[in-house]
Amino acid sequence: MSRKICIVQARMSSTRLPGKVLLPLGDKAVLAHVLSRCLRISGIDDVCCATTTLPSDDEVAAEAERLGVRVFRGSESDVLQRYADAADAMNADVILRVTADCPLLDPGVCAGTLALFEETSADFATNNTPPSWPHGLDCEVFGRELLCKAADEAEAPFDREHVTPFMRRLTNICQVNYPAPRQESQHRWTVDTPDDLAFLERLFSLPGFESKGMTCNGVLELLESNPDLCAQSLDSIRAGKVADTRHHAIQSGSHAR
Repeated sequence: MSRKICIVQARMSSTRLPGKVLLPLGDKAVLAHVLSRCLRISGIDDVCCATTTLPSDDEVAAEAERLGVRVFRGSESDVLQRYADAADAMNADVILRVTADCPLLDPGVCAGTLALFEETSADFATNNTPPSWPHGLDCEVFGRELLCKAADEAEAPFDREHVTPFMRRLTNICQVNYPAPRQESQHRWTVDTPDDLAFLERLFSLPGFESKGMTCNGVLELLESNPDLCAQSLDSIRAGKVADTRHHAIQSGSHAR
């Protein structure tokens, strides 16, 4: 049986919103929401928080350990090598990659992407090529062999920093996509700016969020019942401030490095 590990990359430094992964959101930190959801992904054998060796990330490691999540610490800038080393430390055969700035991550969507990867015997699976889920539900699945190939052969700093571009550009591997039932990519549910955080703070404070907020459909239902907040989720001005963020993320897989 292959050993399937969810590896969550996280660090304190951020250009737009420093320390975002440990900012409070509802009753816990952003990172705690992400890791708690990762622990609920069906088919995953273990979860690892991959952070850096910088002293500033001691708090990240402590928060993950508080939640009972394994921690790996590696390079700040060479995130690809950090992933490869974390996979080695966790004895992973299959890696499900997510980032620590996505507190609405849907465990079911991640499980669906993982299942598609296994059912199709693919080399690489994602749920954002093309985008259809809300921005903030992105995940990627790949095997240890492909990760090692990328770590050994990728040379460009961009590829080393962003983990998956080298894999995505390969034309001789099987790549599959897990699409949403309908187009919902107009929603922005990630934490990258103060405006993103303000939207999520309102969402997490809604009555009923605790029961519905674990799934994409549940969050969409809450937004449909709260038109003003839904408009904020779709706010073109807010999205326009970081208009290239998702395109860059899809090409690079970069968020909370």
